[in-house]
Amino acid sequence: MEWMSAKSPREGSGLSQKSGASDTPRQDRVAKTLPASDNRTIDDTEEGAPMRIAVGGFQHETNTFAPSKATFDDFRRGGGWPPLLRADDVIEGTAGINLPIAGAIAELRRARHDLVPTAWAATSPSAHVTQDAFERIAAMIVEAIASAMPVDGVYLDLHGAMVTEHVDDGEGELLARVRAVVGPRTPIVASLDLHANVTARMIAGADALVAYRTYPHVDMADTGARAASLLLRLMRTSTPLVHAARRLPFLIPLGSQCTMLEPMASVYRDLAGLERAGVVSVSFTPGFPAADFEECGPVVLAYGDDEDAVQAVARGFGDEVLANETAFSLEVLTPEDGVRRAMARAAAATRPVVIADTQDNPGAGGNSDTTGMLRALVGADARHAALGLMVDPEAARAAHAVGEGATLEIAIGGRSKIPGDAPFHGRFVVERLSEGRLTCTGPFYRGARMNLGPSACLRIGGVRIVVSCEKPQMADQEMYRFVGIEPTRESILVNKSSVHFRADFAPIAEEIIVCKAPGPMLADPGEFPWTRLAPGMRLRPGGPEFAGATGSAGR
Repeated sequence: MEWMSAKSPREGSGLSQKSGASDTPRQDRVAKTLPASDNRTIDDTEEGAPMRIAVGGFQHETNTFAPSKATFDDFRRGGGWPPLLRADDVIEGTAGINLPIAGAIAELRRARHDLVPTAWAATSPSAHVTQDAFERIAAMIVEAIASAMPVDGVYLDLHGAMVTEHVDDGEGELLARVRAVVGPRTPIVASLDLHANVTARMIAGADALVAYRTYPHVDMADTGARAASLLLRLMRTSTPLVHAARRLPFLIPLGSQCTMLEPMASVYRDLAGLERAGVVSVSFTPGFPAADFEECGPVVLAYGDDEDAVQAVARGFGDEVLANETAFSLEVLTPEDGVRRAMARAAAATRPVVIADTQDNPGAGGNSDTTGMLRALVGADARHAALGLMVDPEAARAAHAVGEGATLEIAIGGRSKIPGDAPFHGRFVVERLSEGRLTCTGPFYRGARMNLGPSACLRIGGVRIVVSCEKPQMADQEMYRFVGIEPTRESILVNKSSVHFRADFAPIAEEIIVCKAPGPMLADPGEFPWTRLAPGMRLRPGGPEFAGATGSAGR
């Protein structure tokens, strides 16, 4: 199955202008500061009045097969991300962090426009966002914009793969509500995660969507700045962009989406170069292959003012990805095989061997508490090995109760009841305690000020485990150091992450091994029990097609 469209984003959207939306064209509202004969932009005029831009964000990546839902309290706490922010706290609470909204705000401030911060919220990926959480946070953003009307533009920091208890397309729903407030003439631009499952409703609700180009996502702030620049462009003209969107007919495994590895490295290498005459923005979202609804899958999205050029880019880029379809694969080992290989390599290595516990990645819906890799390490009598994060508030608090240096007999992890997984019982030495506050320094989480709650380093034999209360994925070396583990001195590191860890750990790694212990983010998307994908979508690169509502696949 494939679709491709090309038109102005709001043509045929069915959106009506609501009370509070300005009916005055943007160019008329600013004409007094920019004469028609003047070729300068608004930002170049000395007397040009700043325009009012609403900013906000709502991020969640939804694995519909995961064990736990995202509640309002999860967004309120934030976990590895800033907690729920409102009004001016949006600006101060995200400043200096590698987040799209931080990059967008910096760009809009550089252009000297007036910002109207609404609300911003994010939490770790999980199963569906609860209806309560979605409605409360969406209302914060929409009501703040309505109260601030009229505004000249809207920037939103979205993910693109949010599924809620009551709406399959969370971002499409939010964009529609914002559009109903601001009307059809006020430009809305949103930044998206590289893993977005872009929908027709999202495209209809926004004037432009701009996605990350790296995985690990080291360009989140840069993407926000690119989106803000495009918003400024749209605010200077009354001419909407045309777009072309093409959905590709196969699911790409999460681990194969890494832009540090082939074929994605080549796929993204020349993406920016496609933005030339007539084409102002090109994005490729490989998709989040764990969302069971019909618009899950990769999308090529191009915007510009030349319809033929925009269509040609979407068609040509899509053809390039399809030509590489069978190359989107990655070697994945069992926990036992992975540990044996790591121990053999570490025997003569001067740097740690890093193992990705990819199927319990909390960045893709896992609870970061499965014990398959821990069992393999202890069973092999691994030495100078460390694993993180093991999210188990009960174990973390028990360690604090007995204190550093004490021995604790307890079962840790395994609380998500993942098939094939169970708590791991043992006698652990409490080596170090922490209140869980740290500031990340690596390229992905750069500047993030985390609060992981009461945390501990527990040791059993030659294996150390970072135990915490909150569940960001292990993607920064500081997430070992805050409990006294120096990652560069360990022989083996097991990170509960799929790809983001590579940004900070690849430079120190002797080798990176990917293992699949039991967990909710399956390395092979074809193994999920799909029921609602679009018929014809191939379940893996070169794999069988989804046959329809029965959930069966062709062979």
